[in-house]
Amino acid sequence: MHIDESLGSWLTLSLIHGLGGEHARRLLKKFGSPEAVLAATADSLKPFVKPDIASAIRKGADEKALSAAMTWLEDHENHVVTLGDSDYPKALLNIPDPPLLLYVKGKPGLLNATSLAIVGSRNATPQGISNAEAFSQALSNAGLCIISGMAHGIDAAAHRGALKGRGGSIAVVGTGLDKIYPAANRDLAHQLAKEGALVSEFPLGTPPIGSNFPRRNRLISGMSVGCLVVEASQQSGSLITARQALEQGREVFAIPGSIHSPQSRGCHRLIKQGAKLVETAEDILEELGAQIPQDPSTSSAQSGGLLDAIGFDPVGMDALCQRTGLTVSRLSAMLLTLELEGKIARLPGGLFQRIH
Repeated sequence: MHIDESLGSWLTLSLIHGLGGEHARRLLKKFGSPEAVLAATADSLKPFVKPDIASAIRKGADEKALSAAMTWLEDHENHVVTLGDSDYPKALLNIPDPPLLLYVKGKPGLLNATSLAIVGSRNATPQGISNAEAFSQALSNAGLCIISGMAHGIDAAAHRGALKGRGGSIAVVGTGLDKIYPAANRDLAHQLAKEGALVSEFPLGTPPIGSNFPRRNRLISGMSVGCLVVEASQQSGSLITARQALEQGREVFAIPGSIHSPQSRGCHRLIKQGAKLVETAEDILEELGAQIPQDPSTSSAQSGGLLDAIGFDPVGMDALCQRTGLTVSRLSAMLLTLELEGKIARLPGGLFQRIH
């Protein structure tokens, strides 16, 4: 990545010891740029920050930390996206505390994709793992980028499923991007770096400190149009993500489970509190239909081709798969688009009929 003076100033400001995001944004609003903040006198800074923070700004960032970031950026896979960049996630500008910058390993262009968060228990059941992978793959094939936290269990399953689809996947982590946590997900992290993206607001070298993960969760929900909770106990951290999603004005979805399973109680509580109960990926797609980007492969010409394949008599999914050669996930997305456009009707028994 090309490192210019402006990026160096953003990195320096973000690495000032003791300067939190709120005060940094206040200073940027007052002085206009990181360069201007760093060049300001201590007296001009003191109305906005405590004297010790003003002194820290005048001193500058730790040279070792700044040098490590610069060296890390020499790898073409590595990027830093700042509040002033076009690649910065637009959705994060609408949350109360957007980070000054994001470290990104992989594809920064994914940061502004229409995304859905999928989260859940680290101690997931086999059924929960299967549900997470299946929902993620179907939703990814429908054009959604899937965001999760790369933890054991549901998070990892969500990433694996999403990477099989076309929408891609982003892992937002609670450590510096030079550390992989948990270490057992090393292969998954490498795959995400090549085919999706790893994202962190934490400087390089940051270890997996417990307090980092609730902060990480606000970015998972903040970058998404909605949050699906697959499995969660009553004390699951994924409920924090769901709560933050609600506070940020995002949709919240939950998959129900057995009344006897401790891993279903968090989802049941969310549903009682107003989360949308979902049984299929189509339930989510229907709710988010207006927010899902139009896939070039579902152009009017191809939609017309699918209408021709449907004909004028009721037809089921298996027959359409045979007629078109498309997968069930791909067909589901295209059929949903046609249904929302009022061109077909969904009939009992899993049948579809063209509307004359």
